[in-house]
This record gives sequence, structure tokens and C-alpha cells, in this order.
Amino acid sequence: MRSTLRALTGAAALAATTFAAAPAFADGEVNIYSYRQPFLIQPLLDAFTAETGVKANVIYAKKGLGERISAEGANSPADILLTVDIGRLDGAKQLGITQPVVSDVVNGNIPAEFRDPEGHWIGLTNRARIIYASKDRVSQDSITYEELADPKWKGKICTRSGQHVYSIGLIASMVAHHGAEKTEEWLAGVRDNLARKPAGNDRAQVKSIFAGECDISIGNTYYMGKMETNEKEPEQKEWAASVRILFPNVEDRGSHVNLAGVVLAKHAPNKDNAVKLIEFLTSADAQKIYAETNFEYPVTPGVEVSDRVKAWGDLKKDALSLDDIAKNRKTASELVDKVGFDNGPSS
Repeated sequence: MRSTLRALTGAAALAATTFAAAPAFADGEVNIYSYRQPFLIQPLLDAFTAETGVKANVIYAKKGLGERISAEGANSPADILLTVDIGRLDGAKQLGITQPVVSDVVNGNIPAEFRDPEGHWIGLTNRARIIYASKDRVSQDSITYEELADPKWKGKICTRSGQHVYSIGLIASMVAHHGAEKTEEWLAGVRDNLARKPAGNDRAQVKSIFAGECDISIGNTYYMGKMETNEKEPEQKEWAASVRILFPNVEDRGSHVNLAGVVLAKHAPNKDNAVKLIEFLTSADAQKIYAETNFEYPVTPGVEVSDRVKAWGDLKKDALSLDDIAKNRKTASELVDKVGFDNGPSS
């Protein structure tokens, strides 16, 4: 078993790679399939290994990991799956690739609202889906998601694909609040206000604001911290400096939040070590790393957000249940296609 962290940047590369060179049940190791990028989880895995001596082996891909675990069946080397979005967490459960996490430690660390009632997924952090606004061209200091369909924003909005899990989560929350018909009208209005076809990731949208291509964009909160502290690509600091964060709907229901989380694989060959890792990830120490290094919102009570995150303003969370978001994801995806959202404003 290779003991070094391995990161693959796509499903194609992943398909050609397996945990090899030693049995998957080797002592002192845990095998992780991860949708979360390696740079986001490396500090946590380093801390886990330092504390327990257990080596963490990681395979990363943007898609297809749940399906891969399903295809591998009882022979899968995967112990846990790290993922983002309630849809992927619930989807892993629906695929039948999970088993309940039985741990008083986890139950004591993570409030019930961030855990599957049957223990098949555990939430680890919150992130808010917020608005990045140009400091130079946007004067208002408040906004709502509903307002994104206002014609005053015509040609001024940038966003990533409507079919991305981050987008689907937000749209699903709109369906839960307003129904499918009203959400379709809203989504068509947002489409008409786009500056261009949806493309790129959340950081790319902020880059577009910096370049003057749009005035506002939709993105996750933690990307601001990642850009503000990016020493390898210092131009991202300039992108971040050109915008400020607006938390939507602070005067009513609050901003849409979603989860990053973890599941225990059904056939985990290193189950004890996997549970150890899950317990560690829910601990106050790990949650502090999430807060300070990844600029996310901890879900373990008593762990504060970082000073950098505090500086962005207070987050009022939409109290909509994660189950309501999950059950409306299919409708959200259908609406994205129905209005031709990813075709851009001319559709």
C-alpha cells in the first residue's frame, strides 16, 4: 500500500488507478475516496496521522466515486468517502454503498441536524452560497436570491454551471421555498441576467468580476479565504480584493448553506481506522483546522469560525432542512435543463 497522499485530477485517471502494492486490509492505514480536493483535506489528514499513527491514502476525483465503490462491491478498498453537498451524501446512501457510523463520540460532537438519522452520513462543515459583488460597481450592501432575477442585473451576473452540485443545492432550496413553477420563472430570470454562458468554477467568476465582465457572481464562502491567502497564485489575491461578500436574505429566511461530509463504506476493510478518522474529523481540534485552514463553518458546537471569516460578516443560516434540499434536487436539475440555463442569456 502506498502510504503517500495521491491525488488524481479526473475520473479517467482515477479509473486506471487502484490502491495497490499491499493488501487493502493492512494495519495502520485508512483508504479515502474523496470528492474534496487534496489541498483542502491534507492539513486534516496530516494532523490525524500525527495523532494516531494511521496513514491516510487518498484517491481524488471530481465525479464517479460513489459509482466506483458500488461497482467494486465487497472488493472495494475504500474505507470512507469524503464529499460535498447533501445530494451526494444522501446519494451515497441510496446507492447502498454505506453503513451506519456507530460512535458515541461522533453523536456527541455533531448535532443531529447534521447527521443522517440512521447514521449513514455525517456532516463535517457548513458553507454558505453567497454573492460576490464588485467593490467598484455595486453599491448596495444587501441582496436576496430572488433579486438575482431582477432585470436591473441584466448582463451583470456570472456563475458556474447550473448542473453543478453547488448550484443544484441552491436551486433545490428555492424549490422548497417557492415551489417548482415560481422557481422556474426565477431561474429563467437569472439566466436572462447572465453576462455569459455559465463556465468555470467559483473562483473563475470572481476573476470575471475583477476583469469587468460582470458585477456579481454566485459562489461558496470559503473560496474568498482561499483566494485571499493564495501565495502560489498571487493574482487571486487581486481578484479577492476586487469584491466583497453579500450574504443573501439576511432580513428574512437567511442564506442557503450546504454540507461537506463523510460516509463509512459498506465493505470498509479498515473499518476501525475509518471510524477513528471520522471521530477525529468531528473533534474540536479538526473542526478548528477546517475553520482556520479551509475557512469553513464548523458544525461542532463551540468551535468558532476564523477571524478572516468573521471579517466577512455574520452568517444567518436558512433553517431549511437538509432533507428538503435533497428531495428537491431532481426537480432543480430538471428546471436547469428546462429553461436552458447553461446555454446562457440568449437561450
